Amino acid sequence: MSGFLFVVPPLTGHINPAVGVADRLAARGHRVAWACADPGLVRRLAGSGAPVFGCAGPVPGAEGVGRPPELRGAEALKFLWEWYLLPLADAMAPGVRAAVEEFRPDVVVADQQAFAGALVAERLGLPWATSATTSAEFGGAYDGLPKVAEWLRQRLAELRERLGDPSGTADPRSSPHLLLIFSSPELVGPQAPSAPHIHYVGPSLAGRPHRPGFPWEWLTPGRAKVLVTLGTANADAGGRFLAVCREALRERADRVQAVLVDPGGVLPAEDGGKDLLVLPSVPQLALLERMDAVICHAGHNTVCEALWHGVPLVTAPIRDDQPVIAAQVVDAGAGLRVKFGRVTADRLGTALDTVLHDPAHRAAAARVRTAFRAAGGAPAAAAHLERLATESR
Repeated sequence: MSGFLFVVPPLTGHINPAVGVADRLAARGHRVAWACADPGLVRRLAGSGAPVFGCAGPVPGAEGVGRPPELRGAEALKFLWEWYLLPLADAMAPGVRAAVEEFRPDVVVADQQAFAGALVAERLGLPWATSATTSAEFGGAYDGLPKVAEWLRQRLAELRERLGDPSGTADPRSSPHLLLIFSSPELVGPQAPSAPHIHYVGPSLAGRPHRPGFPWEWLTPGRAKVLVTLGTANADAGGRFLAVCREALRERADRVQAVLVDPGGVLPAEDGGKDLLVLPSVPQLALLERMDAVICHAGHNTVCEALWHGVPLVTAPIRDDQPVIAAQVVDAGAGLRVKFGRVTADRLGTALDTVLHDPAHRAAAARVRTAFRAAGGAPAAAAHLERLATESR
């Protein structure tokens, strides 16, 4: 029996993939615990009984923790790092160290954006694995942005001086011991890195809590089914885009039935009917089994969950890693990209019609689905972690 400490940022999209892996390790008799700045979020996603060591740190949605919704491109990326990820690492580090000292893990599993996990493990001489919940870091995220890439390298070097082993050389976003990427080269593309310690395990979909109450009887045969979602972190920026989606979908009411996720309540309450269902949240995995297309922000989890089900996409990236993931979808042939801030209902509708009716997009989505399912998911990730723990003794 080994012990595994999962160090995660308080972000749903980064915790969810780790939950399935942690569940698999626990089922095999290993000790599993978590370190996070939002223990309540971990317990909502991983189960109320999950052992969580609380850490300090900014939690999205809390007072004073936010990002101007109008920020895009390099400005948004720099803001994310300078005002969130780097302060989060500094704040979390004491709690992570206390968790290591109390829990005594054999392996630290650090999310690629929870730098404290990697650096504290490095400082204490513990083996650590990276949980790469987005493949953008390995798919040209900083191509064409050399000044941004150099700025990031400098900030991480300074962070290592404060938190890690000053003589260390490993990038805290990418463990030299074990790098678990929740995707596959078929989606990441020809630039996908390869090395003995790098493993593409595909999406980790196990362990998602059940969401009761969805009106499944609303879905009727005879029309294509479309899911519209901007994920869990973009409610502040989605008003215009969701309105455009609503218009494009209403124009196709005779042949399309759509579920639109509106967590921020930006659409009028009277929206609805037999063509469009507007809800603040949905059981996404179960719903994807019945969808013919997805319109989304190109968040890594949403894209991978759709392609796990062989569902083609229309992507409208907003910021951060999303443009890179959208490019992966287009390059793989599994969908199209539109401009989030400029797309019209006509253009969006045309893109949706294309992915619904052009068999090439569905065939490409099916190829990625086959690769994802062959990669092994949470069981494969757990097996790699077990090997790391065994080899490190």
